[in-house]
Amino acid sequence: MDHALKKRTLGTSGLEVSALGLGCMGLSYHRSATVTRDEAITLIRDAVDLGVTFFDTAQVYGPFTNEQLVGDALAPVRDRVVVATKFGEVDADGRPALSSRPELIRQTTDASLARLGVDAIDLLYQHRVDPDTPIEDVAGTVGELIAEGKVRHFGLSEAGASTIRRAHAVQAVAAVQSEYSLWWRQPESEVLPACAELGIGFVPYSPLGRGFLTGGIDERTTFDSADNRNQLPRFTVEARRANQALVDRLRTIGEHNGATPAQLVLAWLLAQAPWIVPIPGTTKARRLQENLRAADVELTTGHLAEIDRVASEVSIMGDRYPAELEQKTNR
Repeated sequence: MDHALKKRTLGTSGLEVSALGLGCMGLSYHRSATVTRDEAITLIRDAVDLGVTFFDTAQVYGPFTNEQLVGDALAPVRDRVVVATKFGEVDADGRPALSSRPELIRQTTDASLARLGVDAIDLLYQHRVDPDTPIEDVAGTVGELIAEGKVRHFGLSEAGASTIRRAHAVQAVAAVQSEYSLWWRQPESEVLPACAELGIGFVPYSPLGRGFLTGGIDERTTFDSADNRNQLPRFTVEARRANQALVDRLRTIGEHNGATPAQLVLAWLLAQAPWIVPIPGTTKARRLQENLRAADVELTTGHLAEIDRVASEVSIMGDRYPAELEQKTNR
């Protein structure tokens, strides 16, 4: 693979990034702890060498250790990459707190700048909507940080369409990040149309269904005790057994296109709109290379129609989150 990974612009923001980014969460949080710090840094730098310019982290990942890892890994190439992080899930001491109070946004953003080793955060997302802080106040605070040169672009994560519109009216939203894949298509109903209308980029996280859509997980797979998939309804043994039907059918379509299941589902996402930039995560160099080759998979309208038909015929078993976590999304 050459170094010329295709580029995309997130909506009308002017923020140009590689067509596929790297979600860094799993390198130190919510997955097995089998990757050493040195191995994680090597993987991030390998991604840069392969043309990735878009890296995603958050304050809550750790908390804080993932930001430090990403900052250290990208320090030698900081002028070549775009780094996104997120506030609003922890307080300044790292304790769980769904809070976007303006003073906390300021406090935690300053700390993120230090950990990332940068003068400005390229893209700062609100991680989850805080029902106790008006979104106009959140957008206004980030707007002030942009005016001060500490932040370049404002983003929202798992926000509903009306919240996106209200925020965008105060401070331009460059990107919305939400889960989106062939087994979670809720954004198609309201969020993606709002992004299209307002000129906002869309960043799908878990584009590979937390690994399930790669074909590398089945009902016999066991997860490390630190892996959050153990708590997700969609990953019970019964759900995995039922959901295997989708992967099997996608594998068959992919074989006709010379693509692995992972490449097929990423190519499908890329084909939905030119302002969509998925951020698959991985801990393995070979998976990183496989994922990035999805940017070169060309799907015809016939292929896309076939994928949609197959996806509509398989009923996915299991909610994506336990109820208490799902309540924090699409607000």
